[in-house]
Amino acid sequence: MFVRRKKNKSGSVSVQIVDKSEGYRIVDTVGASKEQNEIDSLVRKAQHAIRTANGKQSELFSFTTPEEAIVKRFLGELSNDQIRVVGPELVFGTLFDRLGFDAIPESLFRHIVIARLVHPVSKLKTVDYLYRYQGITVDVSSIYRFLDKLSESYKDAVERLAFEYTRGVLGNIAVVFYDMTTLYFEAEDEDDLRKVGFSKDGKFQHPQIMLGLLVGEKGYPIGYDIFEGNVFEGHTLLPTLEKIRQKYGLGRPVVVADAGLLSRENIKLLVTEGYSFILGARIKNESGDSKKKILEQAQRMKDRQGFDLLRADGNRLIVTYSEQRRKKDAYGRERGLVRLRKKIKSGMLSKEHINNRGYNKFLTLKGNIEVSIDEIKAAQDSVWDGLKGYITNTDLSVEKVVENYRQLWRIEKAFRISKTDLRIRPVYHYRRKRIEAHICIAFVAYTIYKELERLLDKAQVEFSPTRAAELTHTMYGLDHLPTDGSNAERIILKMDPDQQLLYNIVQKG
Repeated sequence: MFVRRKKNKSGSVSVQIVDKSEGYRIVDTVGASKEQNEIDSLVRKAQHAIRTANGKQSELFSFTTPEEAIVKRFLGELSNDQIRVVGPELVFGTLFDRLGFDAIPESLFRHIVIARLVHPVSKLKTVDYLYRYQGITVDVSSIYRFLDKLSESYKDAVERLAFEYTRGVLGNIAVVFYDMTTLYFEAEDEDDLRKVGFSKDGKFQHPQIMLGLLVGEKGYPIGYDIFEGNVFEGHTLLPTLEKIRQKYGLGRPVVVADAGLLSRENIKLLVTEGYSFILGARIKNESGDSKKKILEQAQRMKDRQGFDLLRADGNRLIVTYSEQRRKKDAYGRERGLVRLRKKIKSGMLSKEHINNRGYNKFLTLKGNIEVSIDEIKAAQDSVWDGLKGYITNTDLSVEKVVENYRQLWRIEKAFRISKTDLRIRPVYHYRRKRIEAHICIAFVAYTIYKELERLLDKAQVEFSPTRAAELTHTMYGLDHLPTDGSNAERIILKMDPDQQLLYNIVQKG
């Protein structure tokens, strides 16, 4: 084989590899140019190819047709820079636009939100992700500057877009669900927002903030607010409700919340502001007369039955019984007692460790130092097994009250998604603006997550949004640069069946 230079009618010179072992055959046309330095470069490239062949046909030249030769040459000239992961943009970028978030005139917002859905990592690692997978070069300082700008300029618009999405899906928002969680910081210093307080994450040594989240039926996002880390969660319900009601004209839906939000003050404020509510009740904390009536009626109750009593404050106390819950309560108490007995026996439990939370309420002190379990008190507690209480000022049936309250798992799921799939915690920022921006981005990501979940459910497919995000990791595109100098063209590479199904579902909407 040898290198041949052939002058074309256009005045350019083609550099070819020719094989004369079996006649005269053009093995490959390496390229063409009018510039001498480029021609020389093409010749060197051809000579290298011949040396690599080492006197015999290499895989590069093992073709049967000219078309195959073109394809193999094309593949041989591909570089890593031309291959891109396009799945996140095809799936989450499409939903980002459809929900209206493209109204924010900052491309970095789009990239950070999609990164939160696909690779939920720190902002520093987001920089690496954007470069490696999207070919986008940004420095972390530009991300921090954008977070400041997001909080100041776009946060309200972003939150409104999320609310309008939910209103569009649900129509009339008749019921809302509220709960609180804690978000801890990988820092030890407190300030006016980050405070050490009771941590639901068990991170008592870390400063934290409180996040109040309001969702509609099926967990669709409505709004949120953040509070100082040591605030009592019962003081957050009304401020969050009123803030969202005034911003979006929400009206006064039925408010559903767990027993952590139950207090005389909260009930009074809800009634004063005209809200209907369903709150989890602590029936063991009711008055002596009410507890007596509850236990009397409970003796006649069968599985999944319920009744209601009128409380002194005029609200209804609804009590239900579940055989499944009875077994769960009994099992939980026995496990707690087993752990206590082991601690007492090992000497690990002293009166300094005693509080009145959980199963420690069954402990009693004898003399100055002896700790033991009050077995009679533990046995008496079993009469409450299987009973669950709710306080409401609605006229809904017992069944409807229970049905609405049971949807609280949706907000627990929302927190779980935010903390695991979207990794909203721990928070590494310390400036309030950036903390607010970080939560805002997670809120938008959760909104897009819910839309994907809705589409997958509508299509009745078997994989979850989490699995869908994993599928996007290996959906590739090829950036082709035409030789005529025209703009680059992105070609989507063939997907596997699940990826194609996901793509079709999202595009169809």
